[in-house]
Amino acid sequence: MKINEILREERKKRNMTQKQVAEYLHMAQASYALYETGKNIPTTESIIKLADLYKVSTDYLLGRYS
Repeated sequence: MKINEILREERKKRNMTQKQVAEYLHMAQASYALYETGKNIPTTESIIKLADLYKVSTDYLLGRYS
């Protein structure tokens, strides 16, 4: 799976909106949406924050493990 698919799946598992995740990352919802569509790649800082939010490893978010 690609990072954008993993991000979307993890967000939906937790019944969160893109806006909620974007607020957690201190960014606009439209900017976060680009992560989930694969049109932009999250920064290292964002990946770490998302891993903390979802309580998963950064390797998992990067698609290194299923």
